[in-house]
Amino acid sequence: MKTKEIRELSKDELITRKRDLRQEVFHLRLQQQSGQLEKPSQLRVIRREVARIETVLTEKNRKAKQDSK
Repeated sequence: MKTKEIRELSKDELITRKRDLRQEVFHLRLQQQSGQLEKPSQLRVIRREVARIETVLTEKNRKAKQDSK
């Protein structure tokens, strides 16, 4: 998912997406430990997407705080 697409999502959608991705990372790590992971690069891609989502959530929270002042 591109950053532009992530910015268009609501806070609730972002939180749900982040939770799903973290769960996927967990399952991929389990596969990696058991030697069944076919695409190790997938872990990096998902972790970066989680980081993008967290960045956008932080930006939205800061903007909401500034608007409330």
